[in-house]
Amino acid sequence: MNAYIFPGQGAQFVGMGLDLYEKYPIAKELFEKANEILGFRITDIMFEGTAEALKETKVTQPAIFLHSVILSKVMGDAFKPDMVAGHSLGEFSALVANGVLNFEDGLKLVSQRALAMQKACEIQPSTMAAVLALADNVVEEICEKIPGIVVAANYNCPGQLVISGEVEAINIACEQLKAAGARRALVLPVGGAFHSPLMEPAREELAAAIENTIFAKPLCPIYQNVTTTAVVDAEEIKKNLISQLTAPVKWTQSVQNMIKDGATLFTEVGPGKVLQGLVKKIDSNVEVASAIISE
Repeated sequence: MNAYIFPGQGAQFVGMGLDLYEKYPIAKELFEKANEILGFRITDIMFEGTAEALKETKVTQPAIFLHSVILSKVMGDAFKPDMVAGHSLGEFSALVANGVLNFEDGLKLVSQRALAMQKACEIQPSTMAAVLALADNVVEEICEKIPGIVVAANYNCPGQLVISGEVEAINIACEQLKAAGARRALVLPVGGAFHSPLMEPAREELAAAIENTIFAKPLCPIYQNVTTTAVVDAEEIKKNLISQLTAPVKWTQSVQNMIKDGATLFTEVGPGKVLQGLVKKIDSNVEVASAIISE
């Protein structure tokens, strides 16, 4: 069975999507429609902007979404998922690709999500850190005992967990995690504590937008970050999507469940190969590939 997976923030690069724009009329049309919906020419930043400009949350999130979704559209009939999943932001791309959201609504939600997260980041200094080579339960136990807000945010693959929270709490956690045997506990260059309770203002803002958006029945199951299991009910998908901002991204568990349910090939749709690397670390027996367009 073929699982299609969609990357999240961090996969962006300058020049992303330019080949699609130049080569395929459907891609050009959708990119131009996106410029109109967003009210600024995101294509200029994606195709020839600076890495710094592309790194801004309000640009990065729609940019990665656009690259993934437009790539899936350009694939046409070759795009045949038996199941889908997206890493954090990638869940929105997955929901457009499997027919739950239309292109316009998906882009509007992603843009609102990015702006809401940016605002939440400005309320309180917060950050994230990557923890390598330490068991998940050890990381969780250490975080629980630290004063202030610090939680496990991204279960990326065995031995790679990202924590999220207040700056001071993260710094204390990094010291304690290294002392407990982590190979690395490295503060990441991100603007805030994504997938933590500090995103509550953003969750409330996005919840209202999601509630007012039509969600259709999916073409195939989506394995969502919050529950990690196959979901086909539109209302349940909505609920999980709202919870996602303050809940951890359980990527390891989602991939394990997809494999258990028959996935043998994981095809990454979007910029980069980050998710393929994570899938291989979760289970080296499955095949991974980048989405390609047959000429």
